[in-house]
Amino acid sequence: MIKKELKIAFTEYDSDQELNSEEQELLKKAREASKFAYAPYSNFYVGAALLLENGVIVTGNNQENVAYPSGLCAERVAIYAAGAQYPNIAIKTIAITCNSKSFKVDQPLSPCGACRQAMSEYEVRHNQNIRTILAGETGKIQVMDSIADLLPFMFKAEELKKG
Repeated sequence: MIKKELKIAFTEYDSDQELNSEEQELLKKAREASKFAYAPYSNFYVGAALLLENGVIVTGNNQENVAYPSGLCAERVAIYAAGAQYPNIAIKTIAITCNSKSFKVDQPLSPCGACRQAMSEYEVRHNQNIRTILAGETGKIQVMDSIADLLPFMFKAEELKKG
């Protein structure tokens, strides 16, 4: 038996003012997108903004449905929209933010497992790391240089081809 250790890395900032201007703008777009989320059941509004390699910004927000599994998270809305509109353009950075009518979100919240896997697919698809910015309404901001820092044991297509 061998015990192994896995480490991830992220950078934490005290505010969005510490981000570069491109990242500040992307986070601003994510916050704007969250205002248009359809979240009548959870009252939890998530916005995502992707910066593509060609400079285009694609946004998304969570879309709920009374049949809960039928909804879609902001991250996947934005990623799938980018994949449909710009299929051969890599995602450079994604900013994700959230807010709630019920409480103040004062820390970054991480994407769900399904979104992490979808994000990792696009990182692998384009063979390029996706920088990830996570922010609440207020508080610290976390930045990862790769989706692998959010999902270190990501499921990859080559795993289907073994054997």
